[in-house]
Amino acid sequence: MDKTTTRSTLSEAVFKNVGLSRNESANLVDSVFSEILTSLIKGDDVKISSFGTFIIREKKERIGRNPKTGEEVPITARSVVTFRASNVLKSKVNVKNRLIISE
Repeated sequence: MDKTTTRSTLSEAVFKNVGLSRNESANLVDSVFSEILTSLIKGDDVKISSFGTFIIREKKERIGRNPKTGEEVPITARSVVTFRASNVLKSKVNVKNRLIISE
């Protein structure tokens, strides 16, 4: 259960399931990620039906604390990407987890 899905495993899955060449599959996966990245850079949310939504959040500057020294450190304002899973994805993951637990 310690498997990680990578860009190359996604490309391999496209190659096997869609029938494109390995290069075309890799280019397709890269193209999808590139399009998502471009939208996020522009500040747009990315919604993938039945999967979830990637959202850009603006975090304000704040004061943090170094846990080792206790020293206060300013944390600069920044944009962060958050992901909100769709109900469809959540329910499928929960069904899969229940099957693993009950085995």
